Amino acid sequence: MSAWWLLPPLMAAGVTLLNWAIRRGLAAPRLVSTAVPEGLPWQAVAVPTANGKKLFGYFIPGPSRAPALVVMHGWGGNAQTMLPLAAPLHGAGYTLLFLDARCHGRSDADSFASLPRFAEDIEAGLVWLQRQPGIDPVAYGLIGHSVGAGAALLAGTRQSTVKAVVSLAAFAHPAGMMRRWLAAMHVPYWPLGAYILAYVQRVIGYRFDDIAPSRSISRLFCPVLIVHGLADETVPFSEAQEIFAARATDLVELLLVPGSHDDYGDIELHLPAMLGFLATALLPAAV
Repeated sequence: MSAWWLLPPLMAAGVTLLNWAIRRGLAAPRLVSTAVPEGLPWQAVAVPTANGKKLFGYFIPGPSRAPALVVMHGWGGNAQTMLPLAAPLHGAGYTLLFLDARCHGRSDADSFASLPRFAEDIEAGLVWLQRQPGIDPVAYGLIGHSVGAGAALLAGTRQSTVKAVVSLAAFAHPAGMMRRWLAAMHVPYWPLGAYILAYVQRVIGYRFDDIAPSRSISRLFCPVLIVHGLADETVPFSEAQEIFAARATDLVELLLVPGSHDDYGDIELHLPAMLGFLATALLPAAV
């Protein structure tokens, strides 16, 4: 008796197992925040986002009618990883919302995390801020790191209230980032790597070309500051140059600084440049 009839179900089972392994391998680690914005008037908030989920956040109100900033971490991070920016930004006169993206920190889980979902969560933060009293209703800015930076750039193309974006250590294109990950995992691109990239695009519901920071920047017409560490081994600084080269306006600035990926290019050492950029974009009366 032939066993060929077993082949289709075995192949289907193999594909199902492979897809499960891809999603498990790409899932972000969940690190729960343990620090708080000490010395600042913060409160923990729950921000509604897509799919009926809630985001954990630190809300730090600024002066009356202050411009507001949504701050988003990178893959596997949480709001705590961005807190070194809290005191200087608040001191400069901004209202702040630091968020945990879905599947990160203390926010709700969802079926998966992705750059577009990070962008949805940033946009949810903007909607939440617009309902709070005492905030400038037309002056909002975004600050993001790595995947969060790519998401900030994408959200900026869709939200007219966004008047400034600070991108910290963004990659130029998700396919390039994933191919580096595949190489680090010793996964050959053909045929397995190519399948993984196609599968991920199918799951997240977007082509990588449509959400790539190098594409988003060409659709952004507000001021953008691209910051990248020269010693970044996760995302080469040449990718910041690639994003910058694709800009649509002269409102985009590139700041290459000493530093690695996870310290955002030693951004704390370059706060004057970032604060000056934000002041020009969001605090015209202050410049």
